[in-house]
Amino acid sequence: MMRAVQQRLPSLLVPPVAFAHRGARAHAPENTLEAFRLALRLGATGLESDVWLTSDGVPVLDHDGVSGGLFRRKKLSDQRRSQLPDHIPTLAELLDTCGWDYHLSLDLKDVAAARPVVETVREAAPDLLPRVWLCHPDWQAVALLRPLHPDVKLVDSTRLAQMKEGPERRAAQLAEHGVDAVNLRHADWTGGLTTLFHRFDRLTLAWDLQHEELLRGVLRMGIDGVFSDHVDRMVDAFRAEGM
Repeated sequence: MMRAVQQRLPSLLVPPVAFAHRGARAHAPENTLEAFRLALRLGATGLESDVWLTSDGVPVLDHDGVSGGLFRRKKLSDQRRSQLPDHIPTLAELLDTCGWDYHLSLDLKDVAAARPVVETVREAAPDLLPRVWLCHPDWQAVALLRPLHPDVKLVDSTRLAQMKEGPERRAAQLAEHGVDAVNLRHADWTGGLTTLFHRFDRLTLAWDLQHEELLRGVLRMGIDGVFSDHVDRMVDAFRAEGM
């Protein structure tokens, strides 16, 4: 159960980022251009999605990484961009449709997608690069991406129970190897834990926040970014906290 924080602790990012998980997926089909456009209209300051590479090297945005009917499922990585259904957007199409005045968090379903992602953003929207967050569950793998760009944010997406070395040692490792942030499910966070990672100058992100009360509680912990399906509730929570 989340522990209450009466006084709001400081975050490193002011204000924290309000990420729309898979776009405004509570209001529109997830990971579609419609959902991403709607999320920004509703007040999200960040968009979140999962990125895969097609067989011809195009970064596309989808959660499951497959297309086709029940008995004809096929991996996106085994198909060319031209073979995919229209509802699956490319990263370039997202930038062309939504611009780049927001943060963009991408779960790397294939680490090999990182370079094409950075190259696509560099070509279409170079000003967005410092607001691109590349997330992966293996912090050592994501640390190897640092040479791609000095300002892209690298994120360790994990759970507290998986930090066998303990959170303080993990924070030190992330700082040493240039991984900017840690992303945990909201129930893992406490005010003390955000303060610990902030002591190492690491940013803190929390996911699966679907209710205003939970969102407000995490924001009071000094979190630097939150992920929610419900953009309207998320925006309401930020307003209630004076952000």
